[in-house]
Formats: sequence, C-alpha cells, structure tokens
Amino acid sequence: MNPGRPGLTWEGEQEDREAARRAAARRAELAAHAVGEPIVLGNEFAEIRVSRVETRNGSRLLIESPRSGQWVALCPLELEALTWQGPATFSAMIGSPFGPLVGEED
Repeated sequence: MNPGRPGLTWEGEQEDREAARRAAARRAELAAHAVGEPIVLGNEFAEIRVSRVETRNGSRLLIESPRSGQWVALCPLELEALTWQGPATFSAMIGSPFGPLVGEED
C-alpha cells in the first residue's frame, strides 16, 4: 500500500521503492566525496551539474540533472568512450530518453 495515496499500488512497487532508496544512498555517498566545486552547464533545453568524486577505484565524474533527478557516475574509460561516438549515437539517446540504447541481458 502506498502511504501517500491509499488504495493505489502497482506490481513491483516495493522493488521500485527499494531501488530508489539504494540509488539515493549511492548518489549521496558519491557526492560526499566530491573534490572542488561543481560545474553547472545549461541552456533552454537542459541543465547539468558535474562534480569530480573520489571512489576506492579512482576518480569519477558525477553528472546530475537537477530537473529530472537522474544521475550517472562515469569512470575515465566510460568518458573516453563518449569521444568514440558520432552524432547519431547522441541523437538516439536524446530520441529515447530514460531508455537503453541496446537491449539489456536478463
């Protein structure tokens, strides 16, 4: 049962809530290890905040969207992989937000 809206529930609600809790805790843990001040970039379409964070496996960039609450932490190899992409990859990402570009394995 959803405490904020009695009677409204959905299949997987508890799993979604737990996944969101874990993601929020992980983001807070990363943000606690930020180095320096974040950089904020924005235009009429989007705004992002980028911070360098230190983890036990080295530096990462924490990229956050304050508007949507989405975030990702990328290692240097993942960031370098962005430089290998062409405009079509980014167009596909923008054209299908919040979804994977390729099917996920079960």
